[in-house]
Amino acid sequence: MLRYFTAGESHGKCLTGIIEGFPSNVPIDIEIINADLQRRQRGYGRGHRMAIEEDKLEILSGIRNGKTLGSPIAFSIQNRDYKNWVKYMDPVKIEDDSKGVTKPRPGHADLSGAIKYNFTDIRNVLERSSARETAVRVAIGSMAKQLLRHFDIDVISHVTTIGSASLKNNIYDIESIRNAENSPVRCVDSGIENQMINIIEETKKTGDSLGGIFEIHITGVPIGLGSYVHWDRKLDAKLAYSLMSIQAIKAVEIGEGVNSGRLKGSQVHDEIFYDSKKGYYRQTNRAGGIEGGMSNGENIIIRCTMKPIPTLYKPLKSVDIETKESFVAAIERSDTCAVPAASIVGEMVAITVIADEFLRKYGSDDFEEIIRRWKK
Repeated sequence: MLRYFTAGESHGKCLTGIIEGFPSNVPIDIEIINADLQRRQRGYGRGHRMAIEEDKLEILSGIRNGKTLGSPIAFSIQNRDYKNWVKYMDPVKIEDDSKGVTKPRPGHADLSGAIKYNFTDIRNVLERSSARETAVRVAIGSMAKQLLRHFDIDVISHVTTIGSASLKNNIYDIESIRNAENSPVRCVDSGIENQMINIIEETKKTGDSLGGIFEIHITGVPIGLGSYVHWDRKLDAKLAYSLMSIQAIKAVEIGEGVNSGRLKGSQVHDEIFYDSKKGYYRQTNRAGGIEGGMSNGENIIIRCTMKPIPTLYKPLKSVDIETKESFVAAIERSDTCAVPAASIVGEMVAITVIADEFLRKYGSDDFEEIIRRWKK
């Protein structure tokens, strides 16, 4: 069973991750992880923070000579901007409290977090609730992806909607989706890509923000990951739980998702066929690769809806928690649109869930033994 922890603040010294349950002798390429971290930092609509940070992974334990040891893997990702924030964020003694925040931002964790943990300085909340934390989850997902590629399992994503700009056709082949990697908004259609860029620019001028939808495809998943027996091991439930934990994600759909509530059963369920060479298969994939809480051998298709980023350069009204007076909310450095970046985070979070269930089914302590079990 894979389990991981993340730690660190947005303007703290570094982000830290620990992964437990990774088998031994899995080859890990650090440069692939760094490339995935860079993918997360790209995307049209990102703010100035991405020009400051150039995320690089430093392994602290659990890997030796390029292979996992079977022990917990610990790593860090330095925050390059920390040098400018030491006097505000030092763990031992803060020299300057001028960066304190008392005006909670609507749509953020600010107010609820300050009340829950009894803080008078909301910076204690916003530093940890920031989406900067997702860099750790991308690094963990990149390791999971490297493991699963040995078993012909891969993950890709593309953006289908930003604001009012949306793909008209949601059915694209895998190669077309791979080409989204070359788009600044990760869109497969160049015409819709231009619409997305234009709406981001228009929104940026007004100081507002945009959300959207991205779609994840996981290929090569064998039949039977997940469970119909245990409610908490249903694969679609685990994917939805993990993906909803990404900052600003407000909805998750599998396959036809919400649209299945508008259709008849004959338009939703996938007929089953059999061929002596390829075994059981389906000619449609409306279920999105999951039936009864288990993978059915088809590609897993997931859509995630991201709300507009709550930090606005034309801030909404709020209340100062010290004076209780009405003010416009505090402004932190922010993006206009982070949907393309969120799609990368979604990829990595989803593939980590698949890796966990794959190891439940085929796993052991050793990579070579997993390969033997998988080949049987």
